[in-house]
Amino acid sequence: MKKHIKWKPLSFIILDSISVTFSVFVCYYILEPYFAGFPRSVLVFSSLLLLASHHIFASIFDLYHRAWEYASVNELMLVVKSVTSSVVITAFVVPLATNTPFFFRLYLLTWMMHIMLIGGTRLMTRVVSRNQSKGIEKEPTLIVGAGDGGALLMRQMREKNSMNLEPVVAVDDDEKKQGMFIHGVKVGGTIDDIETLVTKFRIKKIIIAIPTLPKFRLEQIYTMTKNLNVQVLKMPNIEDIMSGTLEVNNLKKVDVEDLLGREPVELDIETIRNEIEGETILVTGAGGSIGSEITRQVSRFNPSRIILLGHGENSIYQIHQELSRLNTDTEFIPVIADIQDKHRMREILATYKPHVVYHAAAHKHVPMMEYNPLEAVKNNIFGTKNTAEAAVLAGVKKFVMISTDKAVNPPNVMGATKRVAEMVIQNMNVKSDTDFIAVRFGNVLGSRGSVIPLFKSQIERGGPVTVTDPRMTRYFMTIPEASRLVLQASTLAIGGEVLVLDMGEPVKIVDLATKLIRLSGFNERDIKIEFSGMRPGEKLYEELLGPSEIHPNQIYEKIYRGKVRAVDEETLTAIYYFLYHFIFTNEKSIIDMVIHIPIYSIMFMGLVWTQLVPKESKARIKLKLTGVFS
Repeated sequence: MKKHIKWKPLSFIILDSISVTFSVFVCYYILEPYFAGFPRSVLVFSSLLLLASHHIFASIFDLYHRAWEYASVNELMLVVKSVTSSVVITAFVVPLATNTPFFFRLYLLTWMMHIMLIGGTRLMTRVVSRNQSKGIEKEPTLIVGAGDGGALLMRQMREKNSMNLEPVVAVDDDEKKQGMFIHGVKVGGTIDDIETLVTKFRIKKIIIAIPTLPKFRLEQIYTMTKNLNVQVLKMPNIEDIMSGTLEVNNLKKVDVEDLLGREPVELDIETIRNEIEGETILVTGAGGSIGSEITRQVSRFNPSRIILLGHGENSIYQIHQELSRLNTDTEFIPVIADIQDKHRMREILATYKPHVVYHAAAHKHVPMMEYNPLEAVKNNIFGTKNTAEAAVLAGVKKFVMISTDKAVNPPNVMGATKRVAEMVIQNMNVKSDTDFIAVRFGNVLGSRGSVIPLFKSQIERGGPVTVTDPRMTRYFMTIPEASRLVLQASTLAIGGEVLVLDMGEPVKIVDLATKLIRLSGFNERDIKIEFSGMRPGEKLYEELLGPSEIHPNQIYEKIYRGKVRAVDEETLTAIYYFLYHFIFTNEKSIIDMVIHIPIYSIMFMGLVWTQLVPKESKARIKLKLTGVFS
C-alpha cells in the first residue's frame, strides 16, 4: 500500500510564502501600464506586509493545522476570511506609510490571485489523497438516503481510505433528487429500485443513511436483498460522521430487532417527568435486561437518585459504571441484596424511602424454573411479597411490578408464580396507601435467556439453529420500547390494576430464525434449522390476556387495562402457608402437581390448605413459620 503524504504546518507556511510573494509581483506586472513610476521599494514593502499579515491571520484562522484532505466549504470560507483580512490591512497601511495612491485594481487582483493560490495548495492535498486511494480495492456500496446524513456519509467514505468502501450509487424517495450527483455519487433511483441497482453495480454492502426510515421500508429492503448475498448496515450516530471518527466497524448491522421493532409510541413526557423528576427511584433487578433499561429511561427524567438493587454484583457494577458516566446530577447508588431476605429489603427501603419502586427482579427462564420450582416460588412470589411489604412500610407512593404474558393460563412454574405475584400486589393495594400495579408483556428482543442470543451463538458456531416446533409463535417487543411503556403505564394506573402492553402480531419462531440467518449473511443451505421438540413448561402460543380478562378499551396507545381476577386475603394467606410448608419440607412432587393445574392451580392451593390440611398440621406449620408474615 502506498504511503500517504502528511501535510505538515511547515509545508503550508513555505507554500503560502511563495504564493503571497508571487501574487503581489504577478499582479503588479499585469497592471504595470496603469502604474507608471510606481516605486519598486513600495512593491517590496507591500509584499512583505502582505506576507506578514497573511501568516498572522492564517494562524488566527488555524489554516496550518487542519486536515485539508477532508476540506469542505467551511474550510474554504476560512481561507477567504484570512486572505481578505490580510489584503485589507495591506491596502490600508501601504498608502498611509508610503504616501502613494490607493490602487484599487491592484489590491482586488491581488486578493483574487491570493485566494486562488492559497486555496489551490489546499485543494491539491485532496487531489493527492484521492489519487493515492485509487489503488486500494474497495467494496461497491449503495447508500439509502441522499439527505444530510447520506451526503456526510458519502463524503467520509470517499475520503477515508481505511473504510475500504466505495459509494457507487444512492437511492432516495425524493423525486427532486433523482439523477443528482452528491460528492460524485449519483442518486440512481428510489428504495423500490434497490434490487435492480444491486445487480447492476454488483453491490456488496448497503448502508441505511436515514435514521427515521420507517420499519416497513426496512422490512422491504430486507425482503428485496435476502437472496442477493449483500450485507445491510446502518449509519452510526451522525456525530461520529461529522467528527471524522467514522470507521467501518462503527457501522451497525441491521438486526432482527430493527425488523421486529415498531414505530415508537409518543410518550407523555411531562406526566412521566412530574412523577420522577427530583424523586428517589428504586429499581429491583437493576442489572437485568429490563431492569437496566428502566434505569436508563428513568435517568432521562432527572430523579434525585436511583437505587440500583440487584443480587448479582457484576451486573449491578456494570450498570452503575454505565450510568455514572452520564452527564447528570442524578446520584446512582448500587445496592446488593436478595429480595428473598425480608429484613434486608425493609432496611433498604426504610433507609432510602423511594417515591416509586419498579420491581423487575424475578426468575424468568421457563425451562430452568421447571427444574427449580422451589426457587421460582421463593423468588417470584415471596420475593415480591417481601419487597411489596417493605414498600408499604417505607411509605412508597407507587409500586410497579413487571409481569409476563406467561402468567395467562400458566402451564409452567414460572408463569404460575408470576400470576401469584400479581395477586400479591393486587391484595397489597387494597390494604395500603401505596398504589400497586402490574405491567404485563411478552418476550423482549435480546434479553438474557431469550431465543435471539441463543440463535446468534448457534449461527456463529456454524449451526444448526434449533427451533422447538415449526408452529410455535411468540410476541416480541424491544427492550427500550417495553421499558418506555412501563414508565408511561405507571403514570396511568390508579392502583390494583394489571396493565397489558400491546405486543403487536405474534411472530413464528422459525421465521425469526430464518431472518437471523439471512441477516448474518448466510442462507438456509449454509445454516440448517433443526426442530428439537418442546421443552418442559413451553406452550405453542402465548396470550396476553385470558378470555375473561380482556378489556375493550386501551387507556393509552399500546396500553390496555386487563380485568384480572383478584383473591381475598384469607385465600392468599392460605396460599402463602401452603407454599411455605412445601418449601421447608421440600415436597417437590406435590408443589409440582398443584402448580401445573391450569387457571385453578392458585385456588387449589388455598382449597388444600383450608379443607384438606388437618387443624393440628396447620397449627404446627403456623407455629414453625411464626414471624414469617409479620
